[in-house]
Amino acid sequence: MSWHHVATLEEFANSEVIEIEVGERRVAVYCVEGAYFAIDNICTHQFALLSDGYIDGGCVECPLHQALFDIRTGKVLEGPTDKNLETYEVKLEDGSVSVSIPE
Repeated sequence: MSWHHVATLEEFANSEVIEIEVGERRVAVYCVEGAYFAIDNICTHQFALLSDGYIDGGCVECPLHQALFDIRTGKVLEGPTDKNLETYEVKLEDGSVSVSIPE
């Protein structure tokens, strides 16, 4: 695992979600009620970017077929998929948001 810079806390002031790509992995980092969470950015049903989805509280809805995922845990809450998203550790340090992503 290695840590990857996502954004500064100031950059998150203007956005609820920021997407990063590390190798072939796409990750969405969310700020939910002042806490930061990172999940796979690709829906487990079909290819769609969850960072383009509708965010409501701690959930994100896929923009393609409306699968609903818990941002905090990656768990699917409503179909059409039953496969959870991978989650990643997030750390805040010196005003920077970073994510731990497997190599």
